Amino acid sequence: MNQKITQFIFDLDGTITQEETLPLIAEHFGVTEEIKALTQQTVQGSIPFAESLAWRVRILGALPVDEVAHLLAQVQLHEGVMQFIHAHRDQCSIATGNLRPWIEKLVARLDCACDASEAVIENNRVAKLTHVLHKEDVVQRYQKMGRRVVFIGDGNNDVEAMRVADISIASALTHDPVPGVLNVADGIAWDEASLCRRLYQFLQK
Repeated sequence: MNQKITQFIFDLDGTITQEETLPLIAEHFGVTEEIKALTQQTVQGSIPFAESLAWRVRILGALPVDEVAHLLAQVQLHEGVMQFIHAHRDQCSIATGNLRPWIEKLVARLDCACDASEAVIENNRVAKLTHVLHKEDVVQRYQKMGRRVVFIGDGNNDVEAMRVADISIASALTHDPVPGVLNVADGIAWDEASLCRRLYQFLQK
């Protein structure tokens, strides 16, 4: 029997990036308090991610898309994770609830497949949120292709994807994973070195 190919699916914010991108946008453009409150409620699970994203897009959608994309293109990444993705790009992908127009330049640095939330852009502004990504759909798509899925994440909107993945790893590289992630994860990586060790071990199985 042929061994299944392993597909590594990474959350973006806080897993690949060294900071959360929406608070970074908010701070840069001076709308920190509104976004901070929404982000905290989302992390705590008191607001569903889709509803929270819609509200955050309403606040941030008036910002110039090209300026947001330029800002996020400069976000620092976890170097070891980025190197793993570059070395195994055919087996790596990103699943993020963030808006594709905002993260395209950032994701281009990783040079791998990416599933994201989508929006209509008019006059360099977000006119309408058209699709909120459900990460579990991405996991199941790769499983239907016959791949074994390893999902790496840290937030509430990763929980369902981690639940249906073949293997799930809670990432504590940027901040502690939320309780829901810890409840479903098969293991936790407290630093980048331990995460990369685990990833390379799965390549050999």
